[in-house]
Amino acid sequence: MTQHFPKNDPKVMRAWCFYDWANSVYSLVITTAIFPIYYDALTKGENGGIVSFFGLNITASVLYSYALTGAFLTIAFLSPLLTAIADYGGNKKTFMRFFCYMGSSACMGLFFFTEQTFSISVLLFMVAAIGFSGSIVFYNAYLPEIATEDQFDRLSARGFSLGYIGSMILLILSLCLVLFPEVVGIEDKGLPARISFLMTGLWWFGFSQYSFAYLPDNANGTAEGKEDKSYLLNGFKELGRVFRMLKGLPLLKRFLLAFFFYNMGVQTVMYMASLFGSKELNLPETALITVLLIIQGVAIGGAYFFAWLSGKVGNTMALVWAVLVWVGITVGAYFVTTGNQYYVLAFVVGAVMGGVQSLSRSTYSKLLPETTDHASFFSFYDICDKVGLALGTLAFGATEQFFGSMRNSILALLVFFVIGLVFLFTIRTRKLAPVEPVT
Repeated sequence: MTQHFPKNDPKVMRAWCFYDWANSVYSLVITTAIFPIYYDALTKGENGGIVSFFGLNITASVLYSYALTGAFLTIAFLSPLLTAIADYGGNKKTFMRFFCYMGSSACMGLFFFTEQTFSISVLLFMVAAIGFSGSIVFYNAYLPEIATEDQFDRLSARGFSLGYIGSMILLILSLCLVLFPEVVGIEDKGLPARISFLMTGLWWFGFSQYSFAYLPDNANGTAEGKEDKSYLLNGFKELGRVFRMLKGLPLLKRFLLAFFFYNMGVQTVMYMASLFGSKELNLPETALITVLLIIQGVAIGGAYFFAWLSGKVGNTMALVWAVLVWVGITVGAYFVTTGNQYYVLAFVVGAVMGGVQSLSRSTYSKLLPETTDHASFFSFYDICDKVGLALGTLAFGATEQFFGSMRNSILALLVFFVIGLVFLFTIRTRKLAPVEPVT
């Protein structure tokens, strides 16, 4: 039976945005800031950065890239199954909650990350990535269900901005622990970082309760006429159906191709930037964390700026401008050699990071046809995201392994941005709107 849920309810939209506040601490503390720096410090050692992962000797930074690749391929494979269960059973929030708890618990488990627990901790790092990515599939799928199209850009930007603010608060607390451990009587140099992992998990788990309290279980209810409970089969059938529908949705198809490539570059930069600054430029931990704070602060304004820009020039052209800036960032990163150059580059990254993410999500929502199966469509979107990111991190790690330098890996990312830009130029329309209803 279909549940009719009113759109643009302020309480529901606030709860939806607040999940960004809850989960973005993972993106900053684990993905971008404290964890990569701690990981690099822990693995430098006397073996030239070579570590043993369950008996396999491998360069630590290459293992880091491959671990992310494995996590994202896993969630890409699981997405069709999960979204079929959510769409057919009307329990989107249940699965969003499950992955939230999985990811937050794994973050808490990283508190025990030491040389003695290295292999298990890398697995926990992968589980945290799977939990974060899995919950985002269902979180994103709520957007077209709780709001009307005219609210997509603003609401998406508001969510990302809340996430940046919340993650900055926790990063500042973590930074205080790292810089002044003696104030709270900590003598172990690695303990402050591990406490920040624990706080990340607790923050994510705790603040998500507000979102779960007010988000509907499934705004569109259980899909009508879908009594077949063969979830695994149905999940891949739904994915195939979405793929076939793209033939009749040319703008959506072109956007997804563009998104696949430029997002591959954006996400890989976000995951590997700190490790690059630490390994290639030998920047101290405090400098890297301070730079990340600057990025987060600038990203808040960037998200709103690109939402405003899309209203002036259209979603497509706003994304074109953002990706052009990313091309410049990639070229600059290849030649960067000093800390000051890295800081300037980081400032520019912050200016476009939030904008391209929030605008991509809202643009995709505008292009969707009328349907009750939003989770299936966002599963396809997430698969493009995760497979692209898996290929991006794989290319980054393999290029470093083959050529011996992370700097050469940047050139691979440049190719991804250029291809994405080419596909964006094929979308010759200023206004993006749903094309036709699904029958």
